[in-house]
Amino acid sequence: MAAALCISINYNDLIVHTFHRNHVKTYSTVVAKNVIVVALCISINYINGTLVHTFTKHQLFRVDPRYILFIHLVLNDIIQLSLSGLLIVIWYIFNTINVSFCCLLLVIAICTTLNTPLNLACMAVECYVAVCFPMRYLQICTVKRTYILIGLIWGASAISILPDIFLLVIVEPPSFFHSRVLCSRDMVFRSSIQKRNTSHIICLVVVWLTLFFTYFNVLFAAKAANADVKKARNTLLLHGFQLLLCMMTYIMPLLQAALLYVFPQHFYDITFALYVFIQVMPRFLSPIVYGLRDKKFRNYLSRYLMCEVIIKTKPNRHNHKAGF
Repeated sequence: MAAALCISINYNDLIVHTFHRNHVKTYSTVVAKNVIVVALCISINYINGTLVHTFTKHQLFRVDPRYILFIHLVLNDIIQLSLSGLLIVIWYIFNTINVSFCCLLLVIAICTTLNTPLNLACMAVECYVAVCFPMRYLQICTVKRTYILIGLIWGASAISILPDIFLLVIVEPPSFFHSRVLCSRDMVFRSSIQKRNTSHIICLVVVWLTLFFTYFNVLFAAKAANADVKKARNTLLLHGFQLLLCMMTYIMPLLQAALLYVFPQHFYDITFALYVFIQVMPRFLSPIVYGLRDKKFRNYLSRYLMCEVIIKTKPNRHNHKAGF
């Protein structure tokens, strides 16, 4: 832990040093990268928004715990991507912002980031129950319990950030909250790095153990490899792949520090590239991995994804067959 703390402190110094060395940016560079960020965020949020719209329009999804957890993951991605995009745009345009406003944005962004692995663990457990306890599934996985579980996910994420906030209030002077700073977690919550590393390790260990437990139980529970069991195993493997992408968020500071050490003159380019590959790409893969591969969800999604206009007319044979 001491080594991690030392690395994080050196990372903060490196960020400040390279920021001041690369403070001058051309207007065309700023405009181009902001346009890319905004375009990516709008495109991915449009796809995710279509998933949410499909979910809310059809009763069969709203009463299924599996789709409720999936849509919570999508909504969480929308919030996280919007905030991270806003932060990167602010970083490019204003460089520094008020600490109090930065804290508000960071708290929400951190909570949504921590929600992702916890939500994946819950989705893995739901898949395990569906395969290993099919006769008890309706009793164990209810809509009410699913929403309670989502509340617990947000509660766990909020609890993990509370020590950061308490230490910030205790350690930093009041004038710090009226100052301006580069809006990143390591630049604002500077006194809780060791605790943060510990909480991240505990969270990821619990989630990985959950994934391994559910995967191997599903693997051994099915002696006859039917289509449903194969799909369940593939889904759990995708959960593991998604979790690997989430883990990139936790090593991003160390990766950024290493790249800045080698290429100190490319501060903004490195920050932009890491944001696209670590923050944006996993949110782009999520709806493809989970939404489009589900046949039932895909059939309804295709009606809305390309902004198809459905004109409601008097009931006729076509509408009756379509289920309207």
